[in-house]
Amino acid sequence: MGINNLDLTNRRGIITGAGQGIGRALALEFGRRGGHLLLVGRQLATLTETARLVAAEGGTTEILVEDLTQPGAVERIAQTVASWSVVDLLVNNAGNVRAGRLELSSDADVHSMIDLNLTAPILLTKTLLPALLQSGKGRGSILVNISSGIALVAMPFYSVYAATKSGIAQFSEALRRELIGTGVHVATVYPGATDTAMMASQNAGAELGWGRRSLGDVITDMIAALEAGEHDINTAPDEMQQLNFTDPMAVDAAVAPGLEALELAVRDHRSI
Repeated sequence: MGINNLDLTNRRGIITGAGQGIGRALALEFGRRGGHLLLVGRQLATLTETARLVAAEGGTTEILVEDLTQPGAVERIAQTVASWSVVDLLVNNAGNVRAGRLELSSDADVHSMIDLNLTAPILLTKTLLPALLQSGKGRGSILVNISSGIALVAMPFYSVYAATKSGIAQFSEALRRELIGTGVHVATVYPGATDTAMMASQNAGAELGWGRRSLGDVITDMIAALEAGEHDINTAPDEMQQLNFTDPMAVDAAVAPGLEALELAVRDHRSI
């Protein structure tokens, strides 16, 4: 392996939002590399299916049905892995979305996105960091924070979601610098629109700037980048990213003609 490469084999750790989508797919990738994983999510049925699939790939799992936004959830996760000799992987993947005009958003939906997408991963990372640091003294630990392409190009009708995903990206960047030299590898992932259950209620297509990639392609890119030791893993289409950096008002101008159509296409987008 190269000097910067990461060994993803035989990892022991936690994946949140492991019942479907990116969380399940990452569980399978670490499972087929011999991992032992604590699968965390809200639905027993989907976690059980993930566990079955991981077992078929040669990995082992434990299941914890937990809503990360509820009091005591983080502590229960920590207690579950307290007896493990090694905790060298944490994937903060769980998230939710509710699209629409800000003034039409309920306070409950605002709090739900902030609590799950931002507060929960911060608190979980804080609680598990001593274990990750201890394991980091050996072959190193891996912390993966799933942000979003929307943190790079914030899109209308996703203002709160964009705020949470930008927040987790900046949290991840700051923590990466805080942990230099500790053996904890911090990676921030920026997936674009991906063909998962989370996107099932969203009807915007490529013509409105929401071209979707297959889950398989996104995961393939993500794992390859992680194995190569990358810290910023961007699997989102980059057509607008550079323009948003150099001339953000040009992005405004490009988006403006399709605003009404976009609002109609995303108004039912909800995973809460």
